[in-house]
Amino acid sequence: MHTRPCWVEISTRSFEDNFRFLSALAGPQVELLAIVKADAYGHALEICAPAAVRAGARWLGVTSIEEGVEARRCSPEARILVIGSVFPGQGRDVVRHKLTPVVWDTWQFDELEAAARAADIRSISVHLEIDTGMSRQGADPGSLAPLLERFHDSPLRLEGVMTHLFAADEADARTTDDQLERMDSALSQIKSAGINAGVLNIGNSAALLAGQADRLSALADRHGMKTLIRPGIALYGLIPEYDPDFSAAEPISLGRARRDLHPVLSWKTRVVSVRSVATGAAVGYNGTFVATEPLRLALIATGYADGLDRKLGNRFSLLVRGQRAPLVGRISMDQSVIDVTDIPGVATGDEVVLIGQQGNQTISAFDHAKAAGTIPWEIFTRIAARVPRIPV
Repeated sequence: MHTRPCWVEISTRSFEDNFRFLSALAGPQVELLAIVKADAYGHALEICAPAAVRAGARWLGVTSIEEGVEARRCSPEARILVIGSVFPGQGRDVVRHKLTPVVWDTWQFDELEAAARAADIRSISVHLEIDTGMSRQGADPGSLAPLLERFHDSPLRLEGVMTHLFAADEADARTTDDQLERMDSALSQIKSAGINAGVLNIGNSAALLAGQADRLSALADRHGMKTLIRPGIALYGLIPEYDPDFSAAEPISLGRARRDLHPVLSWKTRVVSVRSVATGAAVGYNGTFVATEPLRLALIATGYADGLDRKLGNRFSLLVRGQRAPLVGRISMDQSVIDVTDIPGVATGDEVVLIGQQGNQTISAFDHAKAAGTIPWEIFTRIAARVPRIPV
């Protein structure tokens, strides 16, 4: 069936190449967990999860049990870490779909222990998150004793210990230093409690690309653990924006990433119709754009309900016939208008690129984010579910 011409193309080859590059960058002593939460950052879980496995990933990371169930459906052999843990009543799905939840609160233990007893199974593997300074989720390092005690008489098996390095993109490494010190202390507490966790689950794209893998591995080695790093945005071909002070002495790993990582997603639409308007014509809702000369305008089949930020009207350009065409007037729910006056030959059916390359011109998610006052993660995840994702 023919569909409305607004779609996203996902390069599975680029995704797989990115995973292999990051794995080589991390080194043989480190295993990678591929973050495919939020529908693979808007790239489609059902496309990216199998691609990660084909590239060598044993672990996939999702936010919720619901995402975990979907990841299990399309990647039956993978280990699946549910970073957002369980909610009441979801323990049965953890057992049924062989998921590995992150835990940090006693009620999560209660839910999972009840599910294990109901299913008459001996153990459920979990990862314990430590709050090392982000104050978001995770156990307080100063109050670990009651949680650690639970592991001594429980079907829950502590497989891994994790934290989130939330400032790994800053040139001043004091925040990360403090976090690693807190984690070192927490791991010592865990060992002193007679509990052996085999995996240190730590680090993200920013930490990996900044060359932190050896440092994280050294911490793991000190406690007899293996290192698991969780790349997210880098898998999709984008490099986090680092503190400007990084540029003074950019790590070799970051330079390699700039050369070898490739964007995975392209977002495209088509010209629906072309019209000429006279001087003084208003364009779009409330006439926020008024032609100061005769113009040729192209209507495209993409609007804010597809994920094109409404703030981009009158302040951003898209690509058609390899040239930049300004968005004029307000972005509508399902349509937008571009000015093609200076682009000869634009016609109905012409392909228009919102994110990606056309000719020698490129528009990135960073370009969208800068114009909209947000971050690329939001640009990707905002692309609506009604926009088909097509593997290419």
